[in-house]
Amino acid sequence: MDSAGKIKKPYKKVYIEITNVCNKNCSFCVKTTRPPAFMTREQFERAAEAVRPYTDHVYFHLMGEPLLHPDLEQFLRICEEKKLQVNITTNGTLLESKAPILLSSPALRKISVSLHSFEDENKEEADYFKQCIAFAKAASAAGKIVELRLWNLDSQAEKENIFFLSMAGKAFDLALTPADLQASSQYGIKLADRIYLGTARRFVWPSLERQEVWDSLFCYGLRDQFGILADGRVVPCCLDHEGDVTLGNIFDLPLGDILNSPRARAIFDGFSNRKAVEELCKRCGYALKFNI
Repeated sequence: MDSAGKIKKPYKKVYIEITNVCNKNCSFCVKTTRPPAFMTREQFERAAEAVRPYTDHVYFHLMGEPLLHPDLEQFLRICEEKKLQVNITTNGTLLESKAPILLSSPALRKISVSLHSFEDENKEEADYFKQCIAFAKAASAAGKIVELRLWNLDSQAEKENIFFLSMAGKAFDLALTPADLQASSQYGIKLADRIYLGTARRFVWPSLERQEVWDSLFCYGLRDQFGILADGRVVPCCLDHEGDVTLGNIFDLPLGDILNSPRARAIFDGFSNRKAVEELCKRCGYALKFNI
């Protein structure tokens, strides 16, 4: 049990990819060659029911833009019924149109907005930033947490980042400078009640084509998280964008059997000994952050 006397479930979070389709073509995204897919309501309900014994938090995230899904409102309602808290990662382009659904959902806990998606926009980024800030304020008033992300500190977006800082400073009555981006803590910069600016450098997505490998690694995959792709395949973490390390399919097998399969146990035990056993894991630049 946790400090509140509540039974603690095995995983901190489970990623559910409700769609792998996106409305943008961002340079920082590795993308996927899998066929376009949208989970049906029946499939999502089965996925939500399957993960309920294992976690209290689901993330609508892996590939794709979750706000594109036509059944988003129904999915949030299903999570409410199953007492699952929802966290969504979005590029932010649909926040204005989807705000009534998002802000009225008791299940929605947090929205993370990838502001760095503006790098490839041809329009004025001021309109985009304005929309994201307005949503953040409305979401905060509705009791939601908002993380505005700039995960591009080593890119060529310095001018755009400074421009956003200027807009955010005015919107939240803060004196923000470029130095704040580099000096922010792991929890980010607090802009207002329940509103944060998260900063990070770009990371290297795992790929079987990558030549550089790291055998000695630790990762939280299958330790505090795992993912479910839109077609039901279970993967160790949110970065397995192609399903290269497929452990099983929740539409074919019980989730418990999948998570306790020999392959899954080998991954978990390997990381317990600071060793990556899967070829994809050996080629994951993101995992390096846990091994400093």
